[in-house]
Amino acid sequence: MTNRYETVFILTPVLSEDQTKETVKKFKDLIKAGDGKVRHEESWGMRKLAYPIQKKSTGFYHLIEFESEAAFVAKLETEYRRDERIIRFLTVAMDKHHLAFAEKRRNKAKKENAEPANA
Repeated sequence: MTNRYETVFILTPVLSEDQTKETVKKFKDLIKAGDGKVRHEESWGMRKLAYPIQKKSTGFYHLIEFESEAAFVAKLETEYRRDERIIRFLTVAMDKHHLAFAEKRRNKAKKENAEPANA
């Protein structure tokens, strides 16, 4: 039985845009290779960290929502730990309330992006 998960990871700020995209692709491909399905992904861009991590005060945030077997999450997190470009990560299982909230947030973002600005 597959579960729905949401993972957020922070990439080191010294990466170029191409290196950032390559890292994200690596983890998306890892999910697909582990018989998972990527349902949604968001790049939150460069953000200030709440506290310095590895002497860095900013990082590139990225969110991936996916479906997979529960055992796969441990493999994914092991890969996060092995990759020196990842400075923090968090993976959580999504319950029905979390799924509803994520869907509402996505719909709101789509609506805001679709509306033309009043000029």
